[in-house]
Amino acid sequence: MDANAGIDDRRWHENRATHGWRPPDVGELWRFRELLWLFAARDVNVRYKQAALGAAWAVLRPAVGAAVFTVVFRHVAHVGSDGIPYLVFAYVSFAAWACVSSGVLAAMASLVDNASLVTKVYFPRVVAPAASVLPPLLDLVAALVVGAALLVAYRIVPTVALLALPLTLALLVVVALAAGLWLAALNVQYRDIHHATNLLLQAGLFVSPVAYPLSAIHGWVRHVYALNPATGALSALRWSLLAGPWPGWAMAESLATTTVLLLGGLAYFLRVERRFADVI
Repeated sequence: MDANAGIDDRRWHENRATHGWRPPDVGELWRFRELLWLFAARDVNVRYKQAALGAAWAVLRPAVGAAVFTVVFRHVAHVGSDGIPYLVFAYVSFAAWACVSSGVLAAMASLVDNASLVTKVYFPRVVAPAASVLPPLLDLVAALVVGAALLVAYRIVPTVALLALPLTLALLVVVALAAGLWLAALNVQYRDIHHATNLLLQAGLFVSPVAYPLSAIHGWVRHVYALNPATGALSALRWSLLAGPWPGWAMAESLATTTVLLLGGLAYFLRVERRFADVI
């Protein structure tokens, strides 16, 4: 009889991230898909835990922002809105920007907030920032559902472009993730990234077509302006939901920037993720 019979001969496997430049392991990400949904569900619960108004904040934030924008940009500065009633224009735009900005901030903090897991348990680290951009999307959907009353009140009838709404919402999430991957990796080592990100997002509110339409930008500046990843996403959302104008070539330029930012962020994230547990 074999003396080794009954002994598990499986070799020891160290479950850790690899080093060097490497492509994402799609199969591994698929195996950890339940963890992504678990992280996202937890973030939703934490977001509104002990909040007196609960999910109503998803509607109040864009509503207050739209009211302020209407007074300042419409009645004082007389900013146009592509023929869309300005209150509706501002509400949808502010809700979309809130989705992007909240997603960027959540993705940036995702690894530091999960430091106990990062240092003790292996999982594809990209799951953390990817899960963090999903709860803001739920807020946006809730805001748009309630905002449908504004479309009825102002008699705005969406066109067949409404069928593209899911794609425009997905693009907003991709924009947040593209920036969030860079910031999440950098935030592990440089904690003042948080302050810089807040500053950039405050500036981004005014250099993105939130309070004003893309059509307000003319000449060669329009091409530079279109390099902002949020430009195409915001304009496409208004085109789909509010029957606004199609952004044209600016959409292609914005998508190109988003693609480069996403692929570059993913490559950098995968390159440095092995060091996360050591420096976090």
